Amino acid sequence: MQHHHAHLTLGILLLGVAGCSETAKLPVDSGYGPSPVLVEPNRTLIPTVNIAKAVGWPAGTRPVAAPGLQVQAFARDLDHPRWLHVLPNGDVLVAESDAPAKPEGNRGIRGWVMKKVMARAGSGGQSANRITLLRDEDGDGTPEVRTTFLEGLNSPFGMALVDDQLYIANTDAVLRFPYEEGATRIDAKGEKVVDLPAGPINHHWTKNVIASPDGSRLYVTSGSNSNVGENGMAAEENRAAILEVNPQAKRLRLFASGLRNPNGLAWQPDSGQLWTTVNERDEIGSDLVPDYMTSVQDGGFYGWPYSYFGQHVDPRAEPPRPDLVAKALVPDYALGAHTSSMGLAFYEGDLLPERYRNGALIGQHGSWNRKPRSGYKVVFVPFRDGRPDGPAEDILSGFVDNEEQAMGRPVGVVVDSQGALLVADDVGDVIWRVTPSDD
Repeated sequence: MQHHHAHLTLGILLLGVAGCSETAKLPVDSGYGPSPVLVEPNRTLIPTVNIAKAVGWPAGTRPVAAPGLQVQAFARDLDHPRWLHVLPNGDVLVAESDAPAKPEGNRGIRGWVMKKVMARAGSGGQSANRITLLRDEDGDGTPEVRTTFLEGLNSPFGMALVDDQLYIANTDAVLRFPYEEGATRIDAKGEKVVDLPAGPINHHWTKNVIASPDGSRLYVTSGSNSNVGENGMAAEENRAAILEVNPQAKRLRLFASGLRNPNGLAWQPDSGQLWTTVNERDEIGSDLVPDYMTSVQDGGFYGWPYSYFGQHVDPRAEPPRPDLVAKALVPDYALGAHTSSMGLAFYEGDLLPERYRNGALIGQHGSWNRKPRSGYKVVFVPFRDGRPDGPAEDILSGFVDNEEQAMGRPVGVVVDSQGALLVADDVGDVIWRVTPSDD
């Protein structure tokens, strides 16, 4: 009983008082762009915990679209929709998924508190472990067909179609399934292509997958097994990384590393380069460290856990590795401290205004380790000649109400076959659809 009371007492401290322990000194916008402001680290005895309680959308409410745009619900009453994929025939696949059981990932007081934090944020429930198919046959923005496309998966996230093979990134493996155009369900058992890092800790569980333009290779995200290497670097094999998979030979290799928790993957239309969004480390203050998006170099090292945004050393990583810090690449574009930038899509449609063409759309799931909060929106970054070219703009906001509660949290973003933006909202259990306004 005393042990339980100790947990409870610390939990109250972290969930309540911790939000008052330190606050941001800079506006969140200072942490955006190719040269974000990087203050001195601010480590506190108790980390800042300031998460918006998940409450869902009251009837008749929706996010706020940017001027010239409007938003409607495309599908409702889903079960923790996380990621989206559009098939060539226009069908939309939705990964309904949550974290798998982590027998060692929630040990100790910190793990116990983080489990409570995630529950407050609307995560940590039983995973639906399925892919749902949505088909809008008449193009009116409302799907007439909704089916369970795949089930019995293991915390699925990313999806990629190559010819007649559909690849699904479970938390622990890439599987492939035979696909026929127009199918509304797959009953065939998946074939394992490669195992992915998982195990009893499995701290960052989401695994995304994208195919190379010629379909010969897959690229898979693999988040770190810790915040800053505190579980030992042996636990980080093939983590904090993007992995390249040869699906024919069923082999994988380390493609890029030092990326704490990459999620989004997309090919930039002008340059043809692979880009990713990355969630950076926590617990060194509300102003550090900015999340980012970056082009990904084969063999590139991006700092984690030894440094951030190039050669800014994180002394918490032990033992230090000055040799790796020296070669750490500077990410291309910061996306604000603790915004939890996850979804990534380059706009190649022609429905939205021309100014959006080839720019980046980013789903920001929202902070837990910053006061005041950051993220909880979808932003757009314009590109020119394959590079970011201007400040980030809000595309979809209003996910947090006047009482600082999260009605929704955006995750995956994708462009549908008509050129509209679709956004997965895993707290509202909605897919939102953004189109030009009628005005």
